[in-house]
Amino acid sequence: MSEHKPLRLRQLSASVFSTMDEARQRKLATGADVLNLSIGSPDLPPAPHVTEALARAVREPGHYGYPLKDLPAFREAVAFAYQRRFGVTLDPGTEVLGLTGSQEGLAHITQALTDPGDLVLVPDPGYPIYTAGPVLAGARLHPVPLKAEHGHLPDLESLPEDVKRRARLLLLNYPSNPLAAIVQPGFFEKVVAFARRYGTVVLHDAAYSELAFDGYRPPSFLETPGAREVGLEFNSLSKTYNLAGARIAYAVGNARLIGLLAEVKAHLDYGLFRPIQLAAVAALTGPQESVAELAATYQRRRDVLVDGLVRVGWDVPKPRATMFCWAPIPRGFESSLAFSMALLERAGITVVPGSGFGAMGEGYVRLALVQSEERLAEAVERVARSGLLTHASM
Repeated sequence: MSEHKPLRLRQLSASVFSTMDEARQRKLATGADVLNLSIGSPDLPPAPHVTEALARAVREPGHYGYPLKDLPAFREAVAFAYQRRFGVTLDPGTEVLGLTGSQEGLAHITQALTDPGDLVLVPDPGYPIYTAGPVLAGARLHPVPLKAEHGHLPDLESLPEDVKRRARLLLLNYPSNPLAAIVQPGFFEKVVAFARRYGTVVLHDAAYSELAFDGYRPPSFLETPGAREVGLEFNSLSKTYNLAGARIAYAVGNARLIGLLAEVKAHLDYGLFRPIQLAAVAALTGPQESVAELAATYQRRRDVLVDGLVRVGWDVPKPRATMFCWAPIPRGFESSLAFSMALLERAGITVVPGSGFGAMGEGYVRLALVQSEERLAEAVERVARSGLLTHASM
């Protein structure tokens, strides 16, 4: 058998998630108690009314055929939720599309909107699918640096003129993973103006739009005048409603772009399991107290972890959104991977090296707030006892 590996796969970087998980498994095999702050997988259950809707639906014998199209009730629920939360009016029939996870949608959209060799602007650091999707579609990448001194926002005007003219797509993510960065009023207006000027399609990942703290309310890209003419927004029920394993999300926005994405999906999948769609309807249209409670839970966890780490000598910035903290590594470590491995070995804590999110992520690690307050307090004490901060000068 040939050992040939296609170029598109050779272009993909090795997953640091897998690297760190393998190291975690080795540590667990020694009998160690490992605190996993790496993968951002929610550790809390969905609200009872959501699981009850799912339980009712799975008992219906007619729900087990191929779901070739979204249930109208699901698309209507998404439109209802966008109107309630953002004041954005959507046509359920043409401006909403269900996805088996926003990651799947972000992978498929590049196949719908690019030809091989087309240029895609991707955030650096950024979630891995932002680069993997275009690479698998045969597109070319142009990383856009997201620097702390600019609030981790892209400086689009500083890009070379030929890059701006050739860019087919621009991927954005706010509140962002891994940076936990946020946007302020006026940012998306500049993005829309850029897209109009250069004919670029904007793809905004808003998966963390409801996990915000200290009174901050993340905006939708579609709230901005003209946004619907230049792009799409992707959102998910994974984090907002603790439905990560159910794999349900959606794209909203420009009807033509929605149609192209639907055309690709028609060749690649059979749609969303109907009981999952009905659980999503219950989540999107039902009581929202659980969403506010979830954000408050993550805020308390953030305070326990960040305030504690600062107290013991690790100057970790306090995020205003997402379930993540983006932390500079202590001085004395040659790389984010080296520090992550040392943290696992000496403190029994797993994090994700920032280098896994792009070249600009080197020198940082991402910590996920996916443990209880008690376990996060324990993480602080483990860091303090580890000696890893002894020579740090943050």
